[in-house]
Amino acid sequence: MNASSNNYTQIESDISTPNGASEGRTAGNTNALDNFTWAQKLKESSHPIALVFYIFFRLGPIFLYMFGSFIIGFVTEKNRFILHFILIVLLVCADFWNIKNISGRLLVGLRWWNEIATEGTNGEFENVWVFETANPERYINPIDSKVFWALLYAQPVIWSLLGILALFKLEFLYLILIIISISLSVTNGLAYTRCDKFRKANGLASDLVSRTTNNLLSRLNPFSS
Repeated sequence: MNASSNNYTQIESDISTPNGASEGRTAGNTNALDNFTWAQKLKESSHPIALVFYIFFRLGPIFLYMFGSFIIGFVTEKNRFILHFILIVLLVCADFWNIKNISGRLLVGLRWWNEIATEGTNGEFENVWVFETANPERYINPIDSKVFWALLYAQPVIWSLLGILALFKLEFLYLILIIISISLSVTNGLAYTRCDKFRKANGLASDLVSRTTNNLLSRLNPFSS
């Protein structure tokens, strides 16, 4: 028993190092592992460039709203608010266009748009939502899908919190900007949610037809077991 205890103590002293060097190496290894994990996840994406631009356009307007005025102040003090306002609007519009036309199609295989259809002969117009889905056999990368849906729903929530803060601070011009941002973000969110439901319903219908056809053919086939 004593020999076993002495050996255990010796092993303890060999592992431990003075002055916290062991803790430093452990922290460094953890940071390196985290960096490796993020880089690895990005490499595992089916469309890494599209994913990077999607993250940039989703988070860019919020970052610019929170810190843009301070950063612009280093460049110029003249018309700082106007420049800040315009840059945010441009980023928000770019984010809306990117999600609607590029990110949704590449990352999750979905796309939507509006068409104005003539209803009857009375000259009335109807706003029609059109949904487009990729081939059901197409592989949807789980990393792309998780990031897409997470940021799609998270951004309007963050804008809403910033809107409440702007209301308390009586920053009504910024509040108008936030309302515009929320409107565009919610439009994309609702459209892609409906498009995803359409894809799932279409997939269930196709699967049902396929199973029914296979069962019917198997019954009609005299050689089937």
